[in-house]
This record gives sequence, structure tokens and C-alpha cells, in this order.
Amino acid sequence: MIEIMSGHWVKAFEGAPKRSVKGGTVLFHRGDLVKHAYFVKEGRVRLQRPLEEGGLLTLHTAAIGELVAEASLFAERYHCDALVGDQTEMAVLPRQALIKKLVDRTSDASLAMEALASTARDLQALRARVEIMRLRRVSDRLDAYLDLHGTPVRGEWASVADWIGVSPPALYRELAKRR
Repeated sequence: MIEIMSGHWVKAFEGAPKRSVKGGTVLFHRGDLVKHAYFVKEGRVRLQRPLEEGGLLTLHTAAIGELVAEASLFAERYHCDALVGDQTEMAVLPRQALIKKLVDRTSDASLAMEALASTARDLQALRARVEIMRLRRVSDRLDAYLDLHGTPVRGEWASVADWIGVSPPALYRELAKRR
């Protein structure tokens, strides 16, 4: 098992059926009923919302060891679309089964605490992202991102552009200025 997957969601999804999904597949659409919970074992799933002017806002990218749209556990309908990146493997549980595992007295009590801690970390990361996206200049957004996350690996700059809310060409222009 991959090191990053050693957390609480692994425990929650033990024995869950696995599903392999081709890249480009839409896992669910905004407005669909929330019936299942998805845990990423390999690959990525982007949570996106279409914008009025035709673009897409990426709200989150669920990577290895993460639950896809964890806030949906407490919603009736999805608030965004989920698009599978490259070939992705995930574990799938009915939403109610996962909730039962989290609150059932017979389950591991540390599971709920780990889930709460993870949610708190996610909330902190989201707040940081909102603050970064409020910055007006691309250079300021990039500096803030680099302070938080460091330099991305080769081939991941387009993801950085998406994360800080600018187009890849705008980010590449800023990177060119810095060279």
C-alpha cells in the first residue's frame, strides 16, 4: 500500500468494492443525488463547476488517499461535477454505509477523530486558497502558492495555474519574467 494512503479513509474503505475508471469519465454531475462515496486509490478526480462565461472552476482535485467530495456525505445532491483524470482506481461504498462506519459505536473510535482532523486540514487549505485567489496580481498569487507548497514537480505547472485561479499562459508569462 502507498504510504500516503495510511490514514483514516483507508480504514473506512477496507473491504469496499474497487472500481477502475477511464480518464475523462464523469463520475457524477452537479445536481445528481449523492448515493456513493468514492476513495481514490490511484489517479485523480477533479471537482469542477462550470462558469457562466464558459470556463471551469476547479474546486478541488482529489488525489491518492483522499475522499472525492467529502462534503457530499452530508448533502442530498452534488454541488459540482467530478471528472476523472488519467486511469483512476477507487473504492466505492454506499454513502449511508460510510456514514454508519464513521458513527457506529462498534467501529474504531479513532476513525471519527481522524476524519475530523482531516476535515480541519482541508478547511485550512481551502481558506488559504481563497486568500490566495483574492490577490489581484499573478505574481502575488504565485509567491503565496510557492510559500505554502514549494516548487511543483516537472509537468505540474498547469495544475498550479488552476489552483491559483489563473490561465496557464498567464502563469507561464510570470514564470518567464522570473527567469
